[in-house]
Amino acid sequence: MERQADVRDLARELVSIPSHDSEVAAGDRIESWLREHTDAAVIRDDAGGADRGGNVIARRGSGETSVALVGHHDVVPPDESQVTDGEYVVRTELAGCDPADGDRDESSEAVDRRLHGRGSADMKGAVAAAMCAFRDVEVQRTSGVELVFASFVGEEVGGVGARAAIDDGFAPDYAVVGEGSTGYSAPGVTDVAVAHKGRRGSTLVAEGAAAHASEVESGVNAVYRATDAVDVVRDLSFPSTEVLGHELSGSVAVTGIEGGSAWNVIPERCEVTVDERTVPGERAPLERTEAVDGVTWTVDQDLPPMACDDGAFADAVLAAARDGHEREDDRTPGDGEPEQVVKPHATDAGWLADAGTTCVVCGPSEPGEAHTATESVSLPVLDRCYRIYREVAESWSG
Repeated sequence: MERQADVRDLARELVSIPSHDSEVAAGDRIESWLREHTDAAVIRDDAGGADRGGNVIARRGSGETSVALVGHHDVVPPDESQVTDGEYVVRTELAGCDPADGDRDESSEAVDRRLHGRGSADMKGAVAAAMCAFRDVEVQRTSGVELVFASFVGEEVGGVGARAAIDDGFAPDYAVVGEGSTGYSAPGVTDVAVAHKGRRGSTLVAEGAAAHASEVESGVNAVYRATDAVDVVRDLSFPSTEVLGHELSGSVAVTGIEGGSAWNVIPERCEVTVDERTVPGERAPLERTEAVDGVTWTVDQDLPPMACDDGAFADAVLAAARDGHEREDDRTPGDGEPEQVVKPHATDAGWLADAGTTCVVCGPSEPGEAHTATESVSLPVLDRCYRIYREVAESWSG
């Protein structure tokens, strides 16, 4: 029970630290906690510069194989209801209770107590569970394995921290990334995501020639060229692939169009934004749009997808998840057995997998929780994730 309380107390503490404008204070607390509570070699790099404060990376043990527990401590900007006098509002409630009722006693026998606040689900709760698991792993049981903990900055703005760490040589053999995987196969069940989509955002720019709208033949209408390019996008097939027996399908969609300067001027420029959800090894051939006269295509963001490339590792994490469920009583959320699933959202696992790390995603956040005004995470599920992370770290040797 003491270790369970540690996970919950640490999660609450981390969630209370604002980290949407700057991750410095949150990183300071993670670093100091690791130095105080573990024998790990802890480093703080300079990823993201002074405003972000750098990644926190810790290592225990030694060996030819490395297993990492990975998270991030930045958050998206809070809703106004999640801030009071510049401080984050954090509260614990029984599931389904009116927030106006205030904090609830954590000793209650009710099934699901939830921690509310910006970053509780995405993903400081998982960071706390991983930190405690990292501390409690019995190193003598991990002979030949280096255990790594990493909490990155800038995940919400394109993987700033993960990319910097990779550039500096961060390359664990295996990683469990603690982003959300709970509630995919059944409500409350913590599954193991063996793949997720990426996101490629791009812009089509159509150039024409301006003219008075009464003399159409004197100009070249950039909007018409843009709509021809949109037709090309509309006809593209969605990318798809299979990962460890699971189908993963992407998508392509035009999400915006802007052009023209006045009602009586033939537009000389028009921009079209395109959102593509990518899958491992496949991309939609958006370069075909450049076959339209005057159209150029530019990639603005490319967050890579993830595919676990080692079925044995995915199975080992799934076994840990199932064991974590079996060790719970009937009052714990989740009626079902964990499964391997695919995830629709990009995470830092994509950057790590792209650099050669074998990854899965396993964490407490549920679909629809992250980035919301009512963001929360189940405390019993945090306890479960602690057990999963610890078991993987103690049992996997590659």
